[in-house]
Amino acid sequence: MTLQVENITKVVAGQVHIKPTTLTLETGHFNVLLGETGSGKTSLIKMMAGLDPIADGQILMDGEDVTRLSTQKRNISLVHQFFVNYPHMTVYDNIASPLKVAGMAKSEIQGRVEEAADILQLRPMLNRRPHELSGGQQQRTALARAIAKESRAVFLDEPLANLDYKLREELREQLPELFAGRGAVVVYATSEPEEALLLGGYTGLMDDGNVVQFGRTADLYRAPGSLTAAAVFSDPPINKAAVIKQGDQIKMGDAAWAAQGPVKDLSDGEYVVAVRPHHVTPTSSERNTVPLTGHVLVTELSGSESSAHFRLPVGDWVSLSHGVHPYEVGADHPFYLDPSACFYFAPDGATVAGAAI
Repeated sequence: MTLQVENITKVVAGQVHIKPTTLTLETGHFNVLLGETGSGKTSLIKMMAGLDPIADGQILMDGEDVTRLSTQKRNISLVHQFFVNYPHMTVYDNIASPLKVAGMAKSEIQGRVEEAADILQLRPMLNRRPHELSGGQQQRTALARAIAKESRAVFLDEPLANLDYKLREELREQLPELFAGRGAVVVYATSEPEEALLLGGYTGLMDDGNVVQFGRTADLYRAPGSLTAAAVFSDPPINKAAVIKQGDQIKMGDAAWAAQGPVKDLSDGEYVVAVRPHHVTPTSSERNTVPLTGHVLVTELSGSESSAHFRLPVGDWVSLSHGVHPYEVGADHPFYLDPSACFYFAPDGATVAGAAI
């Protein structure tokens, strides 16, 4: 099964919400749409699912033009971040509902429902109604419905966003296995870079209604095609600053380091450097060798990680590191940059060099 979108656009009241987008999405892996809230992920999913009209372009499923087909005729499933189940139906009937609409035989419906319920550990809850379930069980019911339907395409629009941390982690690990070998194109929208990396597969980075880069998730993380792409794939926000290359040196304010690898071959001039927060640490190491002095603005402790927002002469940066560190808000603190982890961009944001590590 292949889902192709060819130059599709969305226009609302004369405003372009989704810019011309062309993608080929296939089975065998997750296809992730990654971007901040408002970047266009949900709009793109609704267009592919047939819920929102497109202004231009085509949508093909296995080569068949389904652009003008209703959602029902496309044989797709959609799971939202909100628990969309019929409150008056049991779990069994919720899972079975699309199969009954399709006129399937009762014996086949029962087999599919029970198989999906077993996969998602819902067998003991089949006679309950949604209000008797936890949030995680309600979302499992929605996922079971998608599995039982055996759709050609499954769209998961931030399906774990409203679950607590433990349930989110548990389901996130299970999702690739749930849809493995089912022959459906799986499209998963998220605003969390870590979630995209954990799901693997392919990722489309979205910004302002535009897919700025699409490819293997690991490749996009290691080699972003633009400053915009690098920023989408960074949480906390990526650090960036203007730099000057002069000979074999990179100069950033009062800091400098040797231009190595592909960076050494760049023409002298002005560039933008970007580095993810976990490559800027409060302690020196073999890799983190460029000393910086930052004025600490805010500190945060999350589990086993510490972050510090600090001010440099070139702008405000963030450090993210393992362990608990004795930052003092309002004081200067040493930080160390790993130059091998830096990406370099032209002033317009196009990638010119960077180490894939």
